[in-house]
Amino acid sequence: MNEKLKILIKSYSTHFRQRDFLISFFASLAMITFALIINFYAGTYATLKASNSVTDLVLNNIRAFAVNGLFVEGTFYFFIFSIIICLLYIKRFPFIFKSVSLFIVVRAFFINLTHIAPFPSQIFISPLDMISKFSFAGDLFFSGHTGIPFLLALIFWDIKPLRFIFLGSSVFFATVVLLGHLHYSIDVFSAFFITYTLYHISKILFKKDLNLFENDIYIEVFDK
Repeated sequence: MNEKLKILIKSYSTHFRQRDFLISFFASLAMITFALIINFYAGTYATLKASNSVTDLVLNNIRAFAVNGLFVEGTFYFFIFSIIICLLYIKRFPFIFKSVSLFIVVRAFFINLTHIAPFPSQIFISPLDMISKFSFAGDLFFSGHTGIPFLLALIFWDIKPLRFIFLGSSVFFATVVLLGHLHYSIDVFSAFFITYTLYHISKILFKKDLNLFENDIYIEVFDK
């Protein structure tokens, strides 16, 4: 059997025999489910209440590019990659999912504070695409496509390849949503600052979960 596979099996065996980890693991699944439900209703409400669009320093000076494929397919592949990484680094799973849940809930609150309509030249995203179930026309501030990859980069900061992959993904999606006029520039640039703050709040709120993957008792398939 491949050595990495043996370590992965041992990792799962070790983790799922630990009561604290099990509680944290299932709690994180419950939190992400709750957060996604809130996101759906918040995004729907924000879209229904959207009023008028506003001018934007960046979007006013660049035309809209047809980046539909990059946006939709890029999101899909990023999601698959991120889930695989979470499963490979299982001891980080609870902290990741709880941090992402906090991110989603805070963003759901923000998008309903001010009801701004999408930029007039925003590219069309088919409602038949799966991404339309999670991303709505009125859920603008702040950019989740920019923020979530950056959040994962912060969580995996100690692992250089993943740090750069997630940072690159964040910059990639920031560029795509601006080129497609899917977000205002303030949605994109503020996402880095808000996400950084939320990451440090997560380290305080979910300290026990953070300790799980900083504790040497718990192994990772690619432990340093």
